[in-house]
Amino acid sequence: MSKNRLMMLNPVSFGLSPMAQQLPTVVIVGRPNVGKSTLFNRVIRKRVAVVQDEPGITRDRLYADAEWNGKRFQIVDTGGMVFDDRDPLAEQIRIQAEVALSEADVVLFLVDALDGVTPDDLDLAKQLRGFKRPLYIVVNKADHPNRDHNANEFYSLGLGDVYPVSGLHGRGVADMLDDIVADLPGTVEVEEGKDEIRVAIVGRPNVGKSSMVNAFTGEQRMIVSDIAGTTRDAIDTVLEYRGERFRLIDTAGIRRKGKIQGSVEYYMVDRAQKAIERADCVIIVIDGSEGLTDGDKRCMKLAHDSGKAVVFAVNKWDTKEPPDGQPKERSLLKKDFLKIIANQVPELAYASSCFTSAKESAGLEPVLDEVIRSVEHYNFRVSTGVLNRLIQDAVFARPYSSKGKVLKVYYSTQVATRPPSFALFVNDPEVMHFSYQRYLMNKIREQYPLDGTPIRLVAKNSHKREDKK
Repeated sequence: MSKNRLMMLNPVSFGLSPMAQQLPTVVIVGRPNVGKSTLFNRVIRKRVAVVQDEPGITRDRLYADAEWNGKRFQIVDTGGMVFDDRDPLAEQIRIQAEVALSEADVVLFLVDALDGVTPDDLDLAKQLRGFKRPLYIVVNKADHPNRDHNANEFYSLGLGDVYPVSGLHGRGVADMLDDIVADLPGTVEVEEGKDEIRVAIVGRPNVGKSSMVNAFTGEQRMIVSDIAGTTRDAIDTVLEYRGERFRLIDTAGIRRKGKIQGSVEYYMVDRAQKAIERADCVIIVIDGSEGLTDGDKRCMKLAHDSGKAVVFAVNKWDTKEPPDGQPKERSLLKKDFLKIIANQVPELAYASSCFTSAKESAGLEPVLDEVIRSVEHYNFRVSTGVLNRLIQDAVFARPYSSKGKVLKVYYSTQVATRPPSFALFVNDPEVMHFSYQRYLMNKIREQYPLDGTPIRLVAKNSHKREDKK
């Protein structure tokens, strides 16, 4: 996709229904490890943000819906802001927080009751001085009334009212929210739009998932760096393309569980798996410059086992394909890569592949086009009469028997969509070998290509069907 065509992708406010675009916004800011994500989870009453006693867990800004006293708003968690070079991503984290502040109707400046006023708090206070919206100094980790006197120290910042709270235990949060919702502007409800296509973007660490989201939206929505594991949470971005509304779920890089058990990455992978569960389609991002790796295959297996529609995005192809190469040479390179995928991951032969460069914003439109097509096939339904004729013709063309017993298919029907699933009522399910099952599935695909979606076929005992009648 050329850069001047990026305007076709119209970014929409993150993470909300169409009506929620007009919700007021509460933004949490503070230095690292003061408990921003803990408070965020407390307010939304869900464990969405990854929380661990380690600074710098949150990198990107993370949005969610919340409600208090009947008033709805969106709340934004941001990365810890520091004003030196201790974190190689400090500058990008600060930019993400500043973008969130520009959207804010109310700001919660989170500090730590145990640490008192720190130099980083003073630096951030200087940046917030003169902010034109209501600002609350929220003194977290005030788990006991004895710690309330620690909060008085923060009046010295001269930024507004001070609220001692415990994000972990909930102490003082209700009183704080009472005052916050009183300061929030009202909402403007608009008519709900069409259903979204939910797309999880998965892959091993550092293959360019966040870069791809940024390229899709034409804005620096995600922090991008060469440091593996930059994205820590599953983060949503909404955009519109060709009249369709997409919710892109960027996820943390998936690694082998044995290497992550007990670490923050365990929770990152768990979030990625949950993102796949709520998606209609999974874009598996592969680093084309490195070829297909075991890590890519793990991601592919996860997507296949979930039963979701799948599209491969072979990223960084600009580094693989010679810019001055002949069209025939470029075509051969792509064919060779596709042959490797087909040979090593045959169970995902149904997935479409696109060659992209998120860095150059190239090849992105075909990815979304394939997502639209794959989701249409994911929702495919065929009439019972047509399916029965198709299966009977396939059985007649290639009869099957095992140990002297001939397989007989009496009746076929589609029992589900998402993915398309078919039941065949037969004389003996144990006669049907998986290879013959695959033959019948291929016959269905010959008639209906169904690119991008798995299909499922199960043999059932016809006598049980008759008994139910």
